[in-house]
Amino acid sequence: MRYVLRVLKALALLLVLLVIAGAGWLYVRPPELLRVGDGYAAKIVCSNVFIAGRDADEVLHDDVQAPGNPLLRLMRVSVDRDNDRVTARFMALFAPSYALYRNGLGCTAVPDGDFEAAAKAVPFDAPPRMEASEAVWPEGEGVGTQPDGKIAALLADARLAGPAMRAIVVVHNGRIAAEAYGPGFSAKTPLVGWSMTKTVNAAILGRLMLDGKIAFDDDHLLAQWKDDGHARIKVSDLLGMESGLVFNEDYGEVADVTRMLYLDPDMVSLPANAPMEAAPGQRFRYSSGTAMLLSRIWMDRVGNAQAAFSYPHDALFAPLGMTSAVFELDARGTFAGSSYIYATGHDWARFGQFLLQDGVWNGQRLLPEGFVGAMRTPTVASNGRYTQGQAWLAPGGGSSTSYGLPEDTFWLSGHDGQSMAIVPSAGLVVVRLGLTPGWLGYQPQPLLKAILAALPQAGEPLQQAGSQQQTEAQP
Repeated sequence: MRYVLRVLKALALLLVLLVIAGAGWLYVRPPELLRVGDGYAAKIVCSNVFIAGRDADEVLHDDVQAPGNPLLRLMRVSVDRDNDRVTARFMALFAPSYALYRNGLGCTAVPDGDFEAAAKAVPFDAPPRMEASEAVWPEGEGVGTQPDGKIAALLADARLAGPAMRAIVVVHNGRIAAEAYGPGFSAKTPLVGWSMTKTVNAAILGRLMLDGKIAFDDDHLLAQWKDDGHARIKVSDLLGMESGLVFNEDYGEVADVTRMLYLDPDMVSLPANAPMEAAPGQRFRYSSGTAMLLSRIWMDRVGNAQAAFSYPHDALFAPLGMTSAVFELDARGTFAGSSYIYATGHDWARFGQFLLQDGVWNGQRLLPEGFVGAMRTPTVASNGRYTQGQAWLAPGGGSSTSYGLPEDTFWLSGHDGQSMAIVPSAGLVVVRLGLTPGWLGYQPQPLLKAILAALPQAGEPLQQAGSQQQTEAQP
């Protein structure tokens, strides 16, 4: 019996030592997977607290933990409102990661904890915040006439709206036909677009094209891309996701995309230094790193750093009246063109209407003729799924015609169920935002098809938002 007790004590001691050793290892050298999880938790909580005004515990539970990753259920966060910071730790002890709020410019992940460097990276004040008016949308935030009853009924259908829908805005002929919001959300809640940001980022680059500061055929795009294959990459290759650069977009593990977003304070570094796997223009590879490269390239072309930080606001958000839009940056001062624009459903819809109108707003052309056409033109290498302008023709698989949708339909699409459908032939924009992980199998095409079927049959002329004039979309 004494022998058994000695063995049990030894085993207990060994177990204690193993726990201590494991805890010490987690504390000193936490695995990248834990650091990614904490980085994600800190960034998401920070943005939703400081931009959307939501409760930190609610965001941690609903946005970080609820979607299903068991590891994230062990993350804990603390919000330091005095210093505009959020800290996340695994089991409240290990692998700390941080996010910093910069007034008017949203939150940034600060994986190295160097808050001083993150603050110095953006030494300028954010552009002044615009005030929304009470005029009827899109001139202001007023909805105007009563919603279309048939469309409103479709938005109330949980099967069509999808799980954890947060906002749906339907715009027909330049006015809001109907809208719906999930519990706790409203027309005033800024919501993240995830990869819908890529298309907005492309439009910002298009504004520079209109000014003659950049072109589709430009190459030698970064100073470090000298005379090797990298130097032959063109702007058009990046816009079509055909750069030839290696990039792993798998969110199920520590891959290039999660390493870029949550482990590297300079999000441009990884894609800029990626090796070539194919000649430019020859292979389609969806890559958030590509969007980061486009951000860095257009920022460098603006002319000076202060003007570059103000450019999204001055060139796009202010002209369109997107008063809620916040374009976040990485910790070294590059706009996170892959993922991080927060805006209300109304403002996302304004951007969609802008594209429907071929880049014209208030009678003023803001994008070059043909630029939106490139957003609607499929690339060969993507087998017709992706376009020449950071947009989709077939998000999630299946062409528009396979769903019975008009052939001119094109899409913005983002992580966790964000989507925007633009149908020029129907004068229709449908924005759908939520927290709907891909494993739930939700697709937005049935919702769009049902809305199209419910539209008035009489052919009404397309009313150009923000103007009494009418403009025919250019192909």
